[in-house]
This record gives sequence, structure tokens and C-alpha cells, in this order.
Amino acid sequence: MTFSKNTGAVAALLVICMLLGCAGGIPISTNTKYPIELLYENQPLERPYSEIGVVEISSEDSLTARQTQDKRMMYRGNDAKTKELLTARLVIKAQKIGADAIINVKYKYYTSVKSEGYMLSGLAVRYRGE
Repeated sequence: MTFSKNTGAVAALLVICMLLGCAGGIPISTNTKYPIELLYENQPLERPYSEIGVVEISSEDSLTARQTQDKRMMYRGNDAKTKELLTARLVIKAQKIGADAIINVKYKYYTSVKSEGYMLSGLAVRYRGE
């Protein structure tokens, strides 16, 4: 099989176009500000606190026909806006029990042949000495 000189240039151009197309994807973090401090896994809280308890929200739903068409895993997972809404629900739950912050926040998404779901959890804490 032989390639012309232009084949390499065309292939490089296609790769660049594909990479540029990915640049507009869903952001990992939108830096949303919540009324209480929110620290994800491996982010230390730099002030003394007392543990209140674990807060958690979760849900599981059946997959839709759109998600299972042609027996492929399509249109699954949560987008950034949905994750923000879920996080806001977790924050409200923590505020109701008197938390000043949620630490060690973890987000898990899962999918199976017939359903998909999520779990968002963290440790609600109250600052000491305030």
C-alpha cells in the first residue's frame, strides 16, 4: 500500500480538527459557589471541626429507549449542570443538620443493562470555636 505526500497532511489535519472539537466538552468543574464549604476527596479542611455525620443522596432510574437503541451505551451519564443540581441537593441536606462544610465529597455514577444511577456523599462537619 502506498500513500501520497498529501495523505500525511490530511491525516494530521483530521486529528487537529477532532481535538479542537473536543475542546468544547463538559467542564469538570464550574467553580459554583455554595453557601457552605465543599471539599472533594483529598482536599484538606484547614480549620478545626466536629463531625456531624455522613450526608448522601442517590437515585436509580430505568434506561430509556434512546439510551439503549441498537444495544449501545448511548446518552448515559450526568452532565455538569446535573452534577451541580445534585451537589446543591447535598448541600441543602447538610445545611438542614447544621453543617458549616461537607468534606471528602465523592460522586459515583453507574450504569447497567437496564438502569443507571448515582450516589453523592460526604461528611457534614461543623467548625469548632466559632
